[in-house]
Amino acid sequence: MRFLALLLLSFLAFADEPHPILAIGSPAPDFSLPGIDGKVHKLSDYSASKILVVVFTCDHCPTAQLYESRIKQLADDYRDKGVALVAIEPNNPNAIRLDELGYTDVSDSLDEMKIRAAYRHFNFPYLYDGETQAVARAYGPQATPHVFIFDQQRKLRYEGRVDNSQRESLVKTQDARNAIDALLANKPVPVERTRVFGCSTKWMSKEADRAEELKKIEAEPVSVQDVSADELKKLRANPTGKVLLVNFWATWCGPCVHELPDLETTWRMYRLRDFDMVTVSANMPDEKAGVLKRLEHLHASGRNLLFGSTDTDAMQAAFDPSWQGGVPYTVLIAPDGKILYREQGELDILKLRRVILGNLPDPDYIGHRAYWAAKP
Repeated sequence: MRFLALLLLSFLAFADEPHPILAIGSPAPDFSLPGIDGKVHKLSDYSASKILVVVFTCDHCPTAQLYESRIKQLADDYRDKGVALVAIEPNNPNAIRLDELGYTDVSDSLDEMKIRAAYRHFNFPYLYDGETQAVARAYGPQATPHVFIFDQQRKLRYEGRVDNSQRESLVKTQDARNAIDALLANKPVPVERTRVFGCSTKWMSKEADRAEELKKIEAEPVSVQDVSADELKKLRANPTGKVLLVNFWATWCGPCVHELPDLETTWRMYRLRDFDMVTVSANMPDEKAGVLKRLEHLHASGRNLLFGSTDTDAMQAAFDPSWQGGVPYTVLIAPDGKILYREQGELDILKLRRVILGNLPDPDYIGHRAYWAAKP
């Protein structure tokens, strides 16, 4: 036990050490990492290329998302000129808090990387380093995205940002392209290093932060309140001023119970934004104890309602006369009352999250809503 304790302390000390950026002129650190294509990718796989561009990026960061199309274009524009572009995801998913997922549909695991790459049609290798972060420690990415460009001898000639603005319309300096063009022309790179901007790398040492967040969430009180037909009519009108998700479920409904954890996670991801969620149990009023037990098991600390009448048909009609009656039944409502998403039956959680993200106001990160509203 003492040995294990010492080993843990050593690991934590190592995880908390600084992560310096690879110095200009350094050789490219080797790597052997799993990719979204199911293959293991090594540095030597790209030895035939004149130039190697390594971009540390991720799924969850809104800045990284806004750069996805530019990274794809970079790969396309230079592929036939002998330039290889490889993206590496450096974050440990267990070090990402739920409130850090407020601008994404997925987190940063390898499986979730596959989802994002397929959805956004990535045209470059996308490799996962989140398990050990050994490659990230060798390169030292400070934020996502962070670009490292190596010459034919695999010496580092540029590191830093892709360009000077996360808003593509404001870009004035194409830093990564300037470096690549100079190397292709056998000229010195005009600017060898620039400061990066984006979400900080999520090192393993941050796992304790996520655990603490979950502990606080699970300590939040859980309750369920009876709801009348008139109150359901008001709920449908959405007086919250936010994008509102309403989910009707029942304890006896297998698909309902199956999807509730994903819905709770979604609420925790987005609840710091202009988003709210209400669950409405279609159980009878005298079944409240069983409903509450299920909600407590999920630590469902949001607003939870229960049909306050045994007239189930009247309750359903009060909320939505077009509802055919089956549960689960999920509706996403805009602040003006417009239906943005409706599903009777088990929902597609990723599709729902993308609709939410495409409709949330983005005054704090202009351009992010457009990213999700646009067709991939």
